[in-house]
Amino acid sequence: MEFDKLISDMKFGDEVQGFYILKDAVLRTASTGKPFLTGAISDRSGTLDFKVWDYSGPVSAASIGKVVKVRGDLGEYKGSLQMNVSNIREAYPADDYDRKRLVPTAPIDVEERINEIRSLIDSVDDPDYRFVAQTMLERHLEKFSQIPAAKSVHHSFVSGLLMHTSNMLRIADFLAGQYPDVIDRSLLLTGTLLHDFSKENEFTFSGFGLVTDYSEKGQLLGHLVMGAEEIGEVCADLAIPEKKSLLLRHMVLSHHGEPEYGAAVKPLTAEAELLYLIDSIDSKMEIFAEVLPTLEAGQFSERIFALDRKIYKHRG
Repeated sequence: MEFDKLISDMKFGDEVQGFYILKDAVLRTASTGKPFLTGAISDRSGTLDFKVWDYSGPVSAASIGKVVKVRGDLGEYKGSLQMNVSNIREAYPADDYDRKRLVPTAPIDVEERINEIRSLIDSVDDPDYRFVAQTMLERHLEKFSQIPAAKSVHHSFVSGLLMHTSNMLRIADFLAGQYPDVIDRSLLLTGTLLHDFSKENEFTFSGFGLVTDYSEKGQLLGHLVMGAEEIGEVCADLAIPEKKSLLLRHMVLSHHGEPEYGAAVKPLTAEAELLYLIDSIDSKMEIFAEVLPTLEAGQFSERIFALDRKIYKHRG
């Protein structure tokens, strides 16, 4: 029996006991009529699916985001590791565990990335766009620098949104230089900075700062609509010309590219199209960055929902 083993170090046949964050939990009924719990646990190194057979409580969806103590053995389901849990409970106040071991955090220097973003925004030539970007950054800075970019899929760790956005700004700055006759750099950088700020209102968060669910506003409106609404309000307060406000709102509303992926409208400007592509590049590369370390050279992954395909690791 191994205690508090990192998920990334677990392998088939291991017997494990320790403290982990409950990332997901759903109570279901088997074909035999007996209840079972299916879900996922996480630590700073990754996420692991689990099942608890013949289970009816007390851990449930209400426990998501909390620390749980689990005991089980590592099996395999459809080619992926899965823990067959024999015991699971919420952690007691008196339990001794290392919080730093549990919380996945972006592999970045937060202050360095914030300073880099400020420098890029200060370099925006258009004074109106620069004023909007500076105002919105300071308005959102505290949560923006801490929250994940998603519940799962990509950058779903503490400071993930900061990492994602700063990566995108680097790409946007480069591509604006590649296409100066097509791209308004000031508009592109400002729209890139603003595109996901409203995720702080789209999600609910655990005490560890991880996403636990979508908020009521997140489900009814989504971060694209909330973001566009806020940009309109801020631009009005700052007396920004309506045309510039409209172009920024269009970028946010269209940055998912297609309505089937959540876009309110398709990108109709060059800057909106480029924002959509940059967002796709960074989110997909992060998926590869998270999945490839779990594979051996020459191995295919299971189908990845966000990509709708397997991926292949061609080198060690």
